[in-house]
Amino acid sequence: MGDDRKLINAIRREGDEDAFRRLYRRHTPRLLAFSSRFLGFAVVDEAEDAVQETWIRACRGLDRFRGDAAFPTWLTGIARNVCRDRLRRLARERTEPIENAPLRCPAGAPLVRIDLERAVAALSAEEREAVLLHDMEGWKHREIAGELGITEGTSRSRLSRARARIRSLLRDEEGEER
Repeated sequence: MGDDRKLINAIRREGDEDAFRRLYRRHTPRLLAFSSRFLGFAVVDEAEDAVQETWIRACRGLDRFRGDAAFPTWLTGIARNVCRDRLRRLARERTEPIENAPLRCPAGAPLVRIDLERAVAALSAEEREAVLLHDMEGWKHREIAGELGITEGTSRSRLSRARARIRSLLRDEEGEER
């Protein structure tokens, strides 16, 4: 985080493009993975666009970054809001649910990973958000509750339901031919 803070300060003070590039390269792969999972992998182009929009919003709001949370946490919060906006827009535009869209994962991805990604994509938005923020991004229930405006108990409940649903979906898929 110390290095992130130095880069952020260089961007703020001098508009240092090299510092921005380093920050961008460091955090974009994780943002893309997060956005892809949040959007359900069915809309890969949307995930890439969401990452770009996240960086645009982050740059515009960099002066408001106080450092209360770690920079990756702050950036993930922006990505989460961008992805939520995109899901709402996609829901208005689509005639079929995103979960029914063809799954487009990287070539050569192990089947177990594809099954897990498909199960995560099938969760409700609230459940998917809980799993992504807690299990994949490492947020504490206190942080999730604060960010989402819910109680810690609600965060725990959503995560528990999401995990149970993933287990159920994976169990159901075990019987299906691959």
